[in-house]
Amino acid sequence: MTNATPVKLAVMNAVHDLPVLVARDEGFFKDEGLDIEDEGLDIEYVTTPSMAQVTTSHTVQFDSVFDRPLDSVYNDGGIDQFRMCEWGIVKRAVEAEAGGLRSRKIVSLGASMSKFAIVVRGDSDIYEPEMLKGKQIAVTPNNGSHFVTLKMIEGFLAKEHVSVTNVGSMPQRIEALKMGTVAAVSLMEPWISVAEKEGLRVLMESHSTRAEAAGDDLDGPTLAAMFRAQARACEVLANDPTPYIHYFVNETGGRLDTEDFRHQRLLHAPPQPYTRERWDDTYNWTVGWDMTMANANYEDIVDNRAFE
Repeated sequence: MTNATPVKLAVMNAVHDLPVLVARDEGFFKDEGLDIEDEGLDIEYVTTPSMAQVTTSHTVQFDSVFDRPLDSVYNDGGIDQFRMCEWGIVKRAVEAEAGGLRSRKIVSLGASMSKFAIVVRGDSDIYEPEMLKGKQIAVTPNNGSHFVTLKMIEGFLAKEHVSVTNVGSMPQRIEALKMGTVAAVSLMEPWISVAEKEGLRVLMESHSTRAEAAGDDLDGPTLAAMFRAQARACEVLANDPTPYIHYFVNETGGRLDTEDFRHQRLLHAPPQPYTRERWDDTYNWTVGWDMTMANANYEDIVDNRAFE
């Protein structure tokens, strides 16, 4: 490790961050020469609230991503490295660069392929995606549930017939669905498992790749060591993820038991370089849905320094 100061590493949801948690718990960061406090090579794990925690109290507006907890902590220097949905990282990296905020570069394709699902009531008369034409689907604006919902639904409905809305956190979404406030909700684990346990029905689901972002002051060798530790964690999870299910269960505040969690939905792979082809596909799609600004370029936003 060459960074002179401790790395402040964001931890938010198990569905996004499980390889980080496993690498920490199993000592893989220490094996890479990281997380060794008495040698000044410490990793500080910074927990940031999210819309998936049962304790979430903050609200989200469509157009203010940089005021959200993780983004505001990063802007203030409270974290150095984080991960979220690929499109969300693209949006934030592009708009932070344009807006003069603290720079964040895309430094890899992430390790967690988080599962999202569009869920309806158990007694709903919506049986296929086409039946959501003009009906409201609750998402977290400009976060993974929003982007993946659009990705899933665009093969079935024209843009003008896709309607998304914001009713709050994932627990609040489930309650809104039960009350009939919305026709459908977009959820990720562990809330998909909660929804199924409580009698709701999955209409469609898909994996969604994370992207990793970092500040300019976090060097390539340190990032490479962090990603090697995550890669080892992915091997452990591929063999048996069940010892780590407690992270998901705890996020629900008692609404889920270990045996209720569908661990078969978990999918992980080692972090990989963020290629120009991947950038072109993802960025152009995001611009096409008018969810970020045009005219950004790969060279300004992506930095694969961990793989050089």
